[in-house]
Amino acid sequence: MESEFIPQNFRSKRIHHAIEVSSQMFLRNGIENVKMTDIADECGIGVATLYRYFGTKTGITIAAMTHLWEELKKMFGGVFDSPVFKKQTGLKQCSDLMRMFIVLYEAHPAFMKLLGEFDLMIIRENVPKDKLVDYEKSVLNFYPVFETSYLAGIEDGSVREIENFQLFYLSFAHTFMELSKKLIQGELLPSDNFSVATKELETVIDAAVYYLKKI
Repeated sequence: MESEFIPQNFRSKRIHHAIEVSSQMFLRNGIENVKMTDIADECGIGVATLYRYFGTKTGITIAAMTHLWEELKKMFGGVFDSPVFKKQTGLKQCSDLMRMFIVLYEAHPAFMKLLGEFDLMIIRENVPKDKLVDYEKSVLNFYPVFETSYLAGIEDGSVREIENFQLFYLSFAHTFMELSKKLIQGELLPSDNFSVATKELETVIDAAVYYLKKI
């Protein structure tokens, strides 16, 4: 049993280490194939201590997914603040932002696959929304930058005005993310041909850009 006299900063380091370890194990093996005892053995923490920290496996899974999103945000941070990006037309900025979803798909397929499994877990476990507040805050959100680029496009005349731009963004983002997760899961039907997966994603982007373009 862990002593109550262990300094709080050490406890915090152990918690963070457990989150880092579990996130990598989920990426390698999937959520279903990783047990709490596996995580405990891997990070050198007693399984009872893990349950005391996180309550359930669902608890540590949410923490791990939050951590993975935060790491992705660090990778994309500052990309769209460069003078080169801002000198482009608003339409070109929006197009480049959409193509970052392809970067996410191509560079992080294990994460995209894990994201699909995590969504199913939330539904299956009926996780209360208040347990997902920190997770939601961590999710990579291009909308603020996307809106700035859209407004720049309105100003320079490259983008047409849309009555509900946020609805447009959410429709595109949800479509793209769900298509990405389907493509990563692999071919299921005889007619499936995912050798052109990136082309499928590019088609969605081309359609969205055409919808945005002021003619």
